[in-house]
Amino acid sequence: MPDPVSGNVDPDLRKGRAATTNPPVRFDRQDRVRESDGWDIQEDLPPLRTEVTTERPRSAITRNTSPDLAFDRSVNPYRGCEHGCIYCYARPGHAFLGLSAGLDFETRLVARPDLPMVLESELRRPSYRPEVLAIGTYTDPYQPIEKDRQIMRRTLEVLRDFRHPVAVVTKGTLIERDIDILSELARDGLVRVGISVTTLDPAVSRAMEPRVPAPARRIATIRRLAEAGIPVRVMVSPVVPALTDHELEAILTAAAEAGAKAASYIALRLPREVAPLFRDWLAEHFPDRAERVLGRLRDLHGGAEYDATFGKRMTGQGKWAELLAQRYKLAARRLGLERHLPPLRTDLFTPPLKSGDQLSLF
Repeated sequence: MPDPVSGNVDPDLRKGRAATTNPPVRFDRQDRVRESDGWDIQEDLPPLRTEVTTERPRSAITRNTSPDLAFDRSVNPYRGCEHGCIYCYARPGHAFLGLSAGLDFETRLVARPDLPMVLESELRRPSYRPEVLAIGTYTDPYQPIEKDRQIMRRTLEVLRDFRHPVAVVTKGTLIERDIDILSELARDGLVRVGISVTTLDPAVSRAMEPRVPAPARRIATIRRLAEAGIPVRVMVSPVVPALTDHELEAILTAAAEAGAKAASYIALRLPREVAPLFRDWLAEHFPDRAERVLGRLRDLHGGAEYDATFGKRMTGQGKWAELLAQRYKLAARRLGLERHLPPLRTDLFTPPLKSGDQLSLF
């Protein structure tokens, strides 16, 4: 079980994890710290293991009105993410579960096995009107526990049966398991996939996103999906200033050669608890460039480590942000990635008959 006590956790106990600490939950009035009990007894703590609990969601579809998002509804099979990306903007959401945004986020996960059934019930409501449903915009639906739980696969089966449009975002190569369903959806213009690639350097990737498949493996996933006729967009996200930004053109080139049809990028953003977690991670893994990264980050967000203003939070502002945007635009245009994937169809949506329903005469 993860150590609930704040403060640095022994590296041997958190091997394979990105966060170095388990900071307090921001809603808690009290913090816990470890103090000696006075007994001079050596005690060896066990390494952190992944724990999974389950919940039955009251609703499957989460809606938003954010003006800088391209979707207004999403589905989340899991809370928390074993991929453990240190920069993950979803980390602060763990506080609503009474858990830390640090090591808890990576090790204390919540699976929602009834989600496909709840989703089907919502899609059958007479008032429901289909629009693109996003999956993977909060935590990754293809994180390691999906291999056994198969909540994402069963969710895709529901969407296929209803002929409902879906946009999937992932870093997980487990998506290849579901090519059979995705290719069927793709034939009807009902799916697009975004594969996130942050760096091509396996050492940087292993430190920054410890349980994510290696960069070369994700590029191979782009190729497999493209060969199956599934529209793929490469997402250079996030671009970390002074650490991964120099790889922008190389990532776009590798993805285009693998068959990606479009691209996007998002500059590093560190909301709430993510900022101190990222600072601690930098100090441990890249102490020689930590100040440069943080200084460039503040330039990107108007002097702060993060600016949540709509229209600025994902691209940043200032000279460095303008230069990054120009570099992206030139590279994407040269590689044929500066285009939008075709809009997904909503006119095919048809709730399938349930057992006992009367067949149509026409």
